[in-house]
Amino acid sequence: MEQLPEYIARHPWLVGATALALVMVIAWELRARAHAFAAVSPQEAIRLMNQHALVLDIRSAEQFAAGHVGGARHLPSAEILTAGETLKKHLEKPIVVYDESGSLGAAAVRQLAAQGFKKAANLRGGLAAWRTENLPVTKGAK
Repeated sequence: MEQLPEYIARHPWLVGATALALVMVIAWELRARAHAFAAVSPQEAIRLMNQHALVLDIRSAEQFAAGHVGGARHLPSAEILTAGETLKKHLEKPIVVYDESGSLGAAAVRQLAAQGFKKAANLRGGLAAWRTENLPVTKGAK
């Protein structure tokens, strides 16, 4: 430990590169955790549904009628911007949002988070991932 200051003085570039690598690893880990929180797998979505999560389908009405996750509520993606008003009783409740592939769901979760929904998550892979895992789909407008 006594030789550490001497080592730092003799190898400043190596010490600087090590410190930079450490900062990058920490930043990468924090970013990965933030994305993991915002997206859930179909199995995690089922666990949240068992805890009475609100499930929102943001696809078109025709797509919703053709097949959706059981218990899901249809909310067109255009109405996400005003969801804070229509869904205000669900501010503290877990919410799972999905579309067909998961790409629009991520943007919807960001909009919900900006409106104060603290537990909103995107279904990673959307309804396509749900179907891939052979999970049940309900048909008809509800």
